[in-house]
Amino acid sequence: MGLNKNKNFVVYILIGLVCFNIIVWLTVYDLNKPKFLQVNFFDVGQGDAIFIETPQNHQILIDGGPSSVVLEKLNNEMPFWDRSLDLIILTHPEHDHIAGLIEVLKRYKVENILWTGVVRNTSEYNEWIRLIKNEEAEIFIAQMGQKIIAGRVVFNVLYPFENLNSQEIKNINNTSIILRFFLGETSFLFTGDAFKSVERKLVNKGKNINSDVLKVGHHGSKTSTAEEFISEVSPEIAVISAGKDNRYGHPHQETLATLKKYDIKILRTDKDNDIKIISDGENLTIK
Repeated sequence: MGLNKNKNFVVYILIGLVCFNIIVWLTVYDLNKPKFLQVNFFDVGQGDAIFIETPQNHQILIDGGPSSVVLEKLNNEMPFWDRSLDLIILTHPEHDHIAGLIEVLKRYKVENILWTGVVRNTSEYNEWIRLIKNEEAEIFIAQMGQKIIAGRVVFNVLYPFENLNSQEIKNINNTSIILRFFLGETSFLFTGDAFKSVERKLVNKGKNINSDVLKVGHHGSKTSTAEEFISEVSPEIAVISAGKDNRYGHPHQETLATLKKYDIKILRTDKDNDIKIISDGENLTIK
């Protein structure tokens, strides 16, 4: 009996050592991977969810889509032992942006949260408020002029122009956080669901919105993507996050026509599934 116990103990030790070695080797492999900026546009159906990994391993999630599908997507991109995020950004508290973030907050440790603080009368909004209070993360209210530095990647908040905290605003889409970020010579512009009226205000403000990659506003709806805005951004690549066969008819033919007029490469999650764009600071690669 004692001999069997000793044998079992040795087996358990060996199994433990094997598991430990696997984790060590996976960690070494991860640390030795080439360090690029990776921007993942997840196919989460009719909604937005963008996961960013910087060369210094900062992990940032912008919006979470309309369901828990984002959890599966994160599992595919992050090591199984990693259950923390450096920053989550909620562009605006609509269902197709906030629902997935609620699920993320339940399962991940989040260090920082950036959002607008606008008020909504929905059960999802109330759950969001409850969870971010319990999370004990550092919370920031977005406003033009803010800068986020994640190693070599710099994020600039371009909109909203003023602090919207505790305000109840009818057109929630037009409260969307608009971000431009860059690594070296490569740049990205994210516009949430902001309408053409906001896009035109950005153009009139004279802010630098020229970017290599544009996350097209409002899932390609005709409410966004003003021609003068596209002319100013002058992107090489436009990414549209939309659900396959969605009931809204996104992306709209008017939006697609505007992008094609400027000879912009169009990528769509409803057709291309998950889209990953990698930057080394000089060049962009699409996977």
